[in-house]
Amino acid sequence: MTDGPVGATTDPRVDEVARLLAPWLHAQRWFAGKNRPVDGVAVLAATVLKEAGPRVWHLVVDVDQAGTHTVYQVPVSLRDEHMDRLEHVLIGEVDGLAVYDALHDKDATAELARRIAEEDGSDLLDFHHEPGADVPVDAPSLVLTGEQSNTSLVYGDIALLKVFRRVAPGTNPDVEIHDALTRAGCTQVAPLLGWVDGRWTDPTTGRMQEASLAMLQAFLVTATDGWRLATTSVRDLYAEGDLHADEVGGDFAGESRRLGVATAEVHRVMAEVLPTGELHGDALRAMASAMRGRLEDALEIVPELRPHARALHAAYEDVAALPGPVPVQRVHGDYHLGQVVRTVLGWKLLDFEGEPEKPLAERVQLDSPVRDVAGMLRSFDYAARHLLVADHPGSDQIAYRAAEWAERNREAFCDGYAASAGWDPRDQRALLRAYETDKVVYEAVYEARNRPAWLPIPLAAMERLAPASTPEELP
Repeated sequence: MTDGPVGATTDPRVDEVARLLAPWLHAQRWFAGKNRPVDGVAVLAATVLKEAGPRVWHLVVDVDQAGTHTVYQVPVSLRDEHMDRLEHVLIGEVDGLAVYDALHDKDATAELARRIAEEDGSDLLDFHHEPGADVPVDAPSLVLTGEQSNTSLVYGDIALLKVFRRVAPGTNPDVEIHDALTRAGCTQVAPLLGWVDGRWTDPTTGRMQEASLAMLQAFLVTATDGWRLATTSVRDLYAEGDLHADEVGGDFAGESRRLGVATAEVHRVMAEVLPTGELHGDALRAMASAMRGRLEDALEIVPELRPHARALHAAYEDVAALPGPVPVQRVHGDYHLGQVVRTVLGWKLLDFEGEPEKPLAERVQLDSPVRDVAGMLRSFDYAARHLLVADHPGSDQIAYRAAEWAERNREAFCDGYAASAGWDPRDQRALLRAYETDKVVYEAVYEARNRPAWLPIPLAAMERLAPASTPEELP
């Protein structure tokens, strides 16, 4: 098979591979349609990356699920013989060839690195690298576990390649923002080394579509996940029965303050190198209306929110009544302790894709940096309280200590943010409260549907942010 015109394939085995994908997709962690059967998989674009040792094909496929069409990329390697080390990622067999997920095949991933380093593209794929970037072409790769919607692999201890499995037309915000921050010299992110773009023809419109497929960035060797660090601090607190949060050896407030500083610095650079704007009356009223709409939907799913509805509506009315202008810019969009890591050089921010379930057009909209602040404040609350569910149910004393830890770290984060930014997010009371409550409403719906035992976590936050009305006050 050789490269043909956009969307065309010349090797019939490509379509045979596509048929193998229908049952295989459901077992993949990154596949978003697990709750629905796959009715068909059609190849939109196919490119030969390597002719032999093994053959490597890059496929862009359309997955049909009851008339809903989603585009995924699936690089595959085809080998003349089965390989024991790859049997866990076997897709099937075609014409006597074993077909594997190529991202787990070190011979295939070496070709991806080489093409990025040499910017060796084709009609359907473009490979780019940042000026002066050191792309590791000889380092072996290893797929990381834990990814939910992408596949990430590390080349040695040098670089990390994130492959966006589900793709949508346009530049992925993670690539766009990392590129801008890298060129600006921002030290609070892992520098971007390169990226991959791809093209295919939409079968419905016949129009060419282009999207980001992958990004290569420096690997943070000494990184420790922020969630893990924070919850270790919480466990230390719970183990000390008579000490306050500021008296425990694992006190996290200093790190929270430093994280606030790093967050403000990234926001500052983003505002310098990416678009900014302002929200005025109509836009603020539209924001408040969207929040009210999400609340009304949530009330049907989580009746426990009903006593808080009056206070929540008041919070959104406060946003609608803001005189403006409210400065807006590009933001992280899905900010929490799992999106940051601590290294020997300080905190680094990760994953600027935004909420993966939102359409790309929404993820790139300008917003207030207060939204990111609110997301992190909610994450501190989850870090403090999630252990109550499993380990300390019904313990008022532990619940008090959890609230104390969360408040201490929320305040420390905002102190650090204010010191760096020159303005305090706590002074933006209407915005901060609205963003926090909007997030809590989302959390309540998620927990009610997926982890009912965790529902008390957002409900406790709701009592703090939007106290329940008395029976006499309820409509």
